[in-house]
Amino acid sequence: MTFTEALNLLVNGATPSEAALVALLGCNDVEAAELYRAADKLRAAMVGDGIHLRALLEFSNICSKDCAYCGLRRSNRQATRYRLTPDDIVGIACEAKDLGFPSIVMQAAEDGWFTGQRVAEVVREIKEKTSLAVTLSVGERSESDYRLWREAGADRYLLRIETTHPDLFRALHPDGNLENRMECLRVLKRLGYQLGSGVMVGLPGQTLELLARDVLWLYELGTEMVGIGPFIPHPETPLATADGGTFNEGLRLVAVLRLVFPHAHIPATTAMASLDPMGRERALQAGANVLMPAVTPTERRPQYALYPGKICLDDNARRYRGSLEARIRSIGRYIASGRGDVYRVEHDEEVSAGDIGEDV
Repeated sequence: MTFTEALNLLVNGATPSEAALVALLGCNDVEAAELYRAADKLRAAMVGDGIHLRALLEFSNICSKDCAYCGLRRSNRQATRYRLTPDDIVGIACEAKDLGFPSIVMQAAEDGWFTGQRVAEVVREIKEKTSLAVTLSVGERSESDYRLWREAGADRYLLRIETTHPDLFRALHPDGNLENRMECLRVLKRLGYQLGSGVMVGLPGQTLELLARDVLWLYELGTEMVGIGPFIPHPETPLATADGGTFNEGLRLVAVLRLVFPHAHIPATTAMASLDPMGRERALQAGANVLMPAVTPTERRPQYALYPGKICLDDNARRYRGSLEARIRSIGRYIASGRGDVYRVEHDEEVSAGDIGEDV
């Protein structure tokens, strides 16, 4: 399939195919410019010019997993570990609300100290004290934990699949299980969370065909928030000497995701900005519509080192938010009002926190 054929199909709302996605992901630089324009036009039509800000709080870097690409892996003896207290987390969430953030993303490594009940208590207190939408991103947990957090008021959940290829997943996650991660995502969907997932691009052994299959799996799952990041090798991991993903690979994927997921929330990630000084702006002009400024305490940000070269480690939250506002205005966009809940076409409505549906 040619690039033009593939672009026309997706722009006109056709069901995506592996052949079409490969043609777009593998396009040349001239074609890429056309791809970005098409994605940006669709973004404007479907989710508008508003950019949703979500305060990112990285509350623990203590991890029980040993993923081959991640700087937080338990075998990294060079990492300085930390864990915020529940009171710290609630206090920072209240500060984020005072700064004008409508939403907070509570992200952590897979830290067993934060039991299901402890996380639920934190979520419940944040909901009692603020009107924030709460997103959790704390990895693979039991269905009972996911249900407990939903009942406590959690609105959204982020769990990146990273790759759907069994051999590649096994190489990245030597102590993980692909089917278990897939089932976690299905459970989260069933429980009514606004569901976020995503992949890395540029992984060792990854091909355009494998990446296209990842996108198709997320499409079939019904993912509503889709995040991507280029693979950036960390020096304290088994993949330290591997070639990393490129900014352009990531940007092509952002644009393709917008064509496949017209109504989804797609962030311009910090990893993109770590590879290009204008990475966030360029991603926002290629289909993205979300930014996630950190409200993690500044002394802890360097310690949440998933990959090297992470930006904005020393900016306080107020100054960082202000600088983002200026950069957003510079590309003719504005900060969206409201919580930025997902739009579900089948119900023709935005989805906010609500009752938990029955298992099916």
